[in-house]
Amino acid sequence: MARRQRTQKVPVALPQMESAPEHWLRNIRLSGFTFMMLGLVILAVVVLAPSLRLVIEQQQQLAELSSAVKDKEESVTQLTEDAARWSDPAYIEAQARARMVYVFPGDLTYLVKNDGEVAAAADGVPISTEIQTTQVDWLQTMVSSVFTAGLTDASAADLETPQVPVP
Repeated sequence: MARRQRTQKVPVALPQMESAPEHWLRNIRLSGFTFMMLGLVILAVVVLAPSLRLVIEQQQQLAELSSAVKDKEESVTQLTEDAARWSDPAYIEAQARARMVYVFPGDLTYLVKNDGEVAAAADGVPISTEIQTTQVDWLQTMVSSVFTAGLTDASAADLETPQVPVP
């Protein structure tokens, strides 16, 4: 009869549970081909990086210039519309009336200054809204002003305006 071999019982340790990254790193095998490909990738990045930077800068400049061209085109369109408006006689008349206060002969115009403010005299008394007649002879005042200016030896700073009494 054949003899049976005895097996010896050896305690076996259970493998420790590895995390996925540890397992992945443990199974990496580095070879010459791997180092050569890694070197080629690094060389490509070093060679292409300046060119890529230049391309990106040129794209930014192109975007800025195209937006500037768009702004200038809008400006040209606005100026063309303005020039077309100025060829209309009614527009020219309206601008002359509004900007330079031009009127046609026979027109009655009113120029309102400080609209909404209450006018006051120098002494703080409000100015009357009623029309009043003055008690000053303007013709005599004008003639005396002309004679005074022509015949005096005093300087302009020494001359004063005559004070008109307020009734």
